Amino acid sequence: MPSSTAEIAQIEKLIGSLTLHGSESLCKLLRYLAERAMDQPGVPVKEYQIATEVFGRPRNFDPRLDSTVRVQTGRLRAKLQEYYSTKEGNSDPVLVEIPKGAYLVSFVRREPPVASAPVAAEAPPLPVNVPEKEHPSPRTGGRWKTLTFIFGGLSAAAIAVIFALTIFRPAQSTFLDPDDPETVSPALETFWKPFVEDPQVPWAVFSNAAFVGRPETGLRYFNPLKDSKAQIMDHYTGVGEVLAIHELDRIFTLLHHGIRVKRGRLLSLDDAKNNNLIFIGSPSENLTLREIPSTHDFVFSTLKDGSRKGDLAILRVEPRPGEQPYFISAPGLPLVDDYALIGLVPGINPVHWIMILAGTTTIGTQAAVEYVCHANTLGNLLNRLKAIHARPDKPFEGVLHVRITGGVPVESELVALRAES
Repeated sequence: MPSSTAEIAQIEKLIGSLTLHGSESLCKLLRYLAERAMDQPGVPVKEYQIATEVFGRPRNFDPRLDSTVRVQTGRLRAKLQEYYSTKEGNSDPVLVEIPKGAYLVSFVRREPPVASAPVAAEAPPLPVNVPEKEHPSPRTGGRWKTLTFIFGGLSAAAIAVIFALTIFRPAQSTFLDPDDPETVSPALETFWKPFVEDPQVPWAVFSNAAFVGRPETGLRYFNPLKDSKAQIMDHYTGVGEVLAIHELDRIFTLLHHGIRVKRGRLLSLDDAKNNNLIFIGSPSENLTLREIPSTHDFVFSTLKDGSRKGDLAILRVEPRPGEQPYFISAPGLPLVDDYALIGLVPGINPVHWIMILAGTTTIGTQAAVEYVCHANTLGNLLNRLKAIHARPDKPFEGVLHVRITGGVPVESELVALRAES
């Protein structure tokens, strides 16, 4: 079979595989990179081209402000490794790889196994019963999938830091389009001015919930009514929070101003009084938010009745006629949407500010941070504030509706906004 035919067949098999099932954006990216690799072998694609031609980003796309291409390429690279490590792809004749450090697909032909040497005629081999190769039983596979479903969030949290640093590391500057401006967007400068103009760096405080148990036997949230504080394990956080810290660090580096990262359970009231704070994660896990000034128009709360009783939602404290009283994601798994809160409020000491970026899930939290770190979406928020004669350096509160595909926030829309003029 000609090389190009084998490569095309392998790409189609990957796109139809269980590993990539439901990941439309990753399949689209894979097909695009593969076609470019076959048309121009060995020539990397620029991040700008992928952003505009695959993900529909506008012509003024700035890879310094939008990490979509880097994140999605990292996810695709991980999915390819997963595919070839399973029975579904471990015997495929063509390996499809994305080398780190380039937006480039490579095709590697696997050599067929070497046949064993024939045995001499004068010494015929004795018949031997060779046991068949063992395969995992359906029961074992089903049990593993069940455990993955139950503890998936905790496992992802446990490996989040390593995964984010290795897979989602920002691409090198060689992938920047030379025509793109390398200056910071005015929208970013305007929005983050209250935090940048202070010579002291702001503290980014991420959620740090308390668990009990062991990762290998099962973790659950700490229950103060029946658990001892001595049992608490407090070194876990969500994937969204990890990626959020990465985004904030990138933005404040561009703004020539650092951040200091602190986990929520270690933040003291003295820290809260003397610093600008950026809270990442909702009060359900970022417990310090319950003890300091927070939002007033929109608040996190569990529903008290109805079919969604006990689920976390964002409540509108004083809904006006025609306004929905609360915002809650669609039920069930996988997540297809979420709601997130963006708020700027005065600190305990009014000379300082508190920014709250939090979703009802870790994915919503990631989306809230990305929304205020990307010039395009941030520009929409600033225009909405301007339309109601409000300023970004005055208290405001907004609610985002986040659309999720394959565990990744792909679109965020500002659906509610209250602000001081």
